Amino acid sequence: MTIRDDDLDTPPQINIVPMIDIIFAILTFFIMATLFLTRSEGLPVNLPSAETARQQTAKQQRITVTIDDQGNLFLDRKPTEGSLLTNQIKALKGNQPNVLVIINADEKVDHGQVIAVMDQVRTIEGTTLGIATKRP
Repeated sequence: MTIRDDDLDTPPQINIVPMIDIIFAILTFFIMATLFLTRSEGLPVNLPSAETARQQTAKQQRITVTIDDQGNLFLDRKPTEGSLLTNQIKALKGNQPNVLVIINADEKVDHGQVIAVMDQVRTIEGTTLGIATKRP
């Protein structure tokens, strides 16, 4: 076996392309995992700001009513009609004595529509009403 002079002149090289692929795969995994760890109760809307907004800490069942910027009504991310809202909330409440109903209304929604939804929720016994806001 003979050793050629060409082989001795070539410096050893480390190919890092496979390592970069692995790093990107791990990074993608962590990004996707954190997306699924976040809890999203309502649909994305532009919430109004409130200086006095505070985090709800009570551990009770939550039902989210969302009103988007076009005035469409959703109950726990499912489209619904205003006339059916009371019965659907009662069905979700079931036998539980207390539930928290959070109204998640876009800041562009007509004030009258939000009041109408609040009025319907107040007629249900054992519900606590909350309004979602964001801190400025």
